[in-house]
Amino acid sequence: MRITQLNIYPVKSLRGVALDEATLTERGLAFDRHWMVVDARGRFVTQRERPAMARVTVRLEPSRLMLEHPEAAPLAVPLARHGLEHLEVSIWKDTCEALDEGVEAAEWLTAVLGGGEQGDRDGELRLVRFPEERRREVEADYLRGESAHTAFPDGYPLLVAHQASLERLNERLAEKGLDPVPMSRFRPNLVVEGEGPFAEIDWDELALGSGVRLGLRKPCKRCKIITQDQRTGEAPVPKEPLKTLVEMDTQPGWKGAFFGQNAIPLDGVGQTLHVGDDASATVRG
Repeated sequence: MRITQLNIYPVKSLRGVALDEATLTERGLAFDRHWMVVDARGRFVTQRERPAMARVTVRLEPSRLMLEHPEAAPLAVPLARHGLEHLEVSIWKDTCEALDEGVEAAEWLTAVLGGGEQGDRDGELRLVRFPEERRREVEADYLRGESAHTAFPDGYPLLVAHQASLERLNERLAEKGLDPVPMSRFRPNLVVEGEGPFAEIDWDELALGSGVRLGLRKPCKRCKIITQDQRTGEAPVPKEPLKTLVEMDTQPGWKGAFFGQNAIPLDGVGQTLHVGDDASATVRG
C-alpha cells in the first residue's frame, strides 16, 4: 500500500488543505484542527449548522493563517500570538480551554458566515485556537491502555480513509444512477490505497514511511456533512451518500453510516510523512 493523500483542516469545518508532506505530532498532523469557530456561548460551530463554512478557503503561510472568502477581504491571523483571552469552549459533551483570536476575526467570520437576528447572541461567531500547553484527552473507551490527546477534532487526532472503499461506495451510487462523490466529502487526514474495499475495518495498526505507526481505534460514524459539496456547502442529492453507506453496512455490528477509521499516533512523532510513502497494515488478531 501507499499514501495517496495528506490533508489538514486548520480551522475545524472550514476548507481543507492538501499537502505533499506533513509532520506527525502528538495531536495528529501539524496544525490540523488547531483553530475552531464557536458561537457566543463557546459552542463549536460546523457545516452541520452553517454549510457556508465550506466556502471559506484556508491557507497556511510561514507566519500566518489566511482565511479567504469571495465576498470579503482576506483575514490574516498570526501563527505566533501572546496575551490572548482564555475561553471555555465545548465540542459535543466535551469542554476545554481555548484562546480567543479577537474582535477582527470575530467580525470577519460573522460577516461571511452570517450572524443571527439582532439580540441573538448565538449569531456572533468567534475564532479560537488550541493552547499549546493544554491536553484534550481522547476517550479511553476504545484505547488499549494507551493515552492520546488531540486539539479540536470531534474526538480523535487522525482520520484514515481507504481509496478502494470510496471506489466501492461510488459503484453503489452509480447503480442508483447517482454521481460519484470525491474523497473530500469525508475530510480524512490520510488516504491510502492498495488493498480491497473496506479492508480497513480489520486493521489494528498502520505503518507509514520510516518509523510512523498509527493505531486504528474506532470506526468513524458519519453525519450529514458528507452530503455537502466541500466547495459550495450545498447538498446535491439529499441524504446521499449517507443513505447508501447505511445500506452497505460498512461496519458490521455497528448501527449507522461509517466511513474511515479514527486513529492515534503510536510511534514516529516528529517524523514527516509524504504522499507516495509506503504503508502496511497489521490486522487485528
